[in-house]
Amino acid sequence: MEPLRGKNILIAGATGDIGFHTARLLQGSGAQLFLTGRNAELLQTNAQQLGLLGNQYLSVDLSMPEAGEKLAKAYFELFPTIDILINAAGIGIIKPLEQLTEEDMLNSLQVNLLAPYRLLKAFLPAMKTAKKGLIINIPGVLGKVPMAGAAAYSASKYGLVGMMQSVREEIKRTDIRITNVFMGGVNSGFWDTIDLRVQREKMIQPEEAARTIWFLCQQPASGVVSELVLQPFNHQAI
Repeated sequence: MEPLRGKNILIAGATGDIGFHTARLLQGSGAQLFLTGRNAELLQTNAQQLGLLGNQYLSVDLSMPEAGEKLAKAYFELFPTIDILINAAGIGIIKPLEQLTEEDMLNSLQVNLLAPYRLLKAFLPAMKTAKKGLIINIPGVLGKVPMAGAAAYSASKYGLVGMMQSVREEIKRTDIRITNVFMGGVNSGFWDTIDLRVQREKMIQPEEAARTIWFLCQQPASGVVSELVLQPFNHQAI
């Protein structure tokens, strides 16, 4: 296992359940964190719970064009390098196609595809200079196996997977590693606005999901975990 002490780690989506619990685990292992998320108030609360200083977090909306550059400027004023980039941000819109609006589709693409693109544009050059680093995205299982009603969500997540596969080809002569986590059925805020009959008590808990990401961050550079699938045994309502 690779030690995390002293590693410089950026977590996007630190206002979400998975992002926050991942931050807690990484900090407990001695990593140096920089957090970002869209909800400024919640981000500050989470950062203060972790005892982070004001220059260790910044609220940005990565669906906006200049957000990546703004985030990178604040990050590199604090840390000279980036060892691990974790993208735990995203939105879920699950609707039948006849109810799916063009705005729903565009929002899904902005947050789940363009935001990761902006993160890469802002932080991959530093990894390329160092010729090392780890990038973790969470496409979710609907980025691998779609389901009814997930046209917008799956389109954005399939796009994310395709983008990362292409970037992997660009960096194959470096020691930069990319891991896609196909995670499904996590008992998080994702389900708060989704009208599906599921048993949330049977889902993966956010702490367990975070432990998976924490584990991936410690994998030695000699090998690459290209993808990992984590699902509950069954959470569909009977």
